[in-house]
Amino acid sequence: MKTVVVYYSYTGNTRKLAAKIAKKQGAVLVEVKEKKTRSKVGAYVFGSFAAMRQKKSKIEPIKYDLNKFDKIIIAVPVWAGYPAPALNSIIELLPSDKNIELVLSSGSGDSSKSADKTKALISRSGAKSVIYTDVKSVSAK
Repeated sequence: MKTVVVYYSYTGNTRKLAAKIAKKQGAVLVEVKEKKTRSKVGAYVFGSFAAMRQKKSKIEPIKYDLNKFDKIIIAVPVWAGYPAPALNSIIELLPSDKNIELVLSSGSGDSSKSADKTKALISRSGAKSVIYTDVKSVSAK
């Protein structure tokens, strides 16, 4: 089974988690970058409000065809109890009929209040199954 780990990381903590998952799964690791670099205020204030409203962010194109993978693991940070806005843009890239595993990392909270909405958003993309996991992240240092 070919697996890919697609991730977005603001501080580096989710990058570290995604790399660990990719190594364990023998998966290809693909970073998603936003087109605009966020300041700390932009990420933690404006980004959090965008996350709560499930807004998208503009992301750079990725270099891999996700159709070529059987399993897609997406790792993103939690901002104000919701996945970072990059997730909503990643969802648009998902091919239908794939197994999706979502890993949400947070240093101090979780995404339980947004879990149902997020799973529904991914399911509407045509995913076969959605596995949803909250992980307490470790410092990137």
